[in-house]
Amino acid sequence: MKIVGISSSPRGQNSNTLKLLEAALDGAVKTGAKIESIDIAKMKIKYCTACNSCHETGVCIIKDDYNVVLEKLLAADGIILSSPNYITNITAQLKTMFDRSPRVIHEQLFDGKYGISLTTAGSGEVDFVLGIMDNFMIHCGGNTIGGVGYSMSQGPSAMEAAIEKSREMGKDLVKAIKENKEYPEQEAMHEAWRARFKYVIFANKEHWVHNCDYWMEKGWMKE
Repeated sequence: MKIVGISSSPRGQNSNTLKLLEAALDGAVKTGAKIESIDIAKMKIKYCTACNSCHETGVCIIKDDYNVVLEKLLAADGIILSSPNYITNITAQLKTMFDRSPRVIHEQLFDGKYGISLTTAGSGEVDFVLGIMDNFMIHCGGNTIGGVGYSMSQGPSAMEAAIEKSREMGKDLVKAIKENKEYPEQEAMHEAWRARFKYVIFANKEHWVHNCDYWMEKGWMKE
């Protein structure tokens, strides 16, 4: 079993969010998983140009580090997304990675994967940022088991509590994968999304060849 953690803070080793990520990965290791931490803030990931190549051929033609990250995410059983709160949002680094992933969403490539989200903030606005990461996981076809957020305004003791909660969440992530845990509400969201989006795929079938072929193979759409 492989768990991949994504760090997106430009503060590197000084990041408070990284502390939560390291704790979650530690919990995963202690429960028997193999782990990898990826700092996308140190990588070269360019902006999406909306060229549609990924929809047409299944390959992003931009030459940078994105495809390396994507390969690792697709090979993982569990994904941990982390970002500090930057102006009530995720960092630009993580948003850029999300924007480069339309094929992952169109083809629901996180189907069968589980994830958690982690954030820290100066203020109390953590739920909104966690929601952005959770929604990305769900939109990509995966399930999220929850998240951990910490506000610096709560003081040092709250940070220690968040670290410990992240460690336990890492253990819970491994358990959910081992048990193939079901989340009926999220599965219903996946089904509802596919029921709607199949018309978008069908309308673009002459151009989004790879997307269309994938949907046909999965049985989500018929000619």
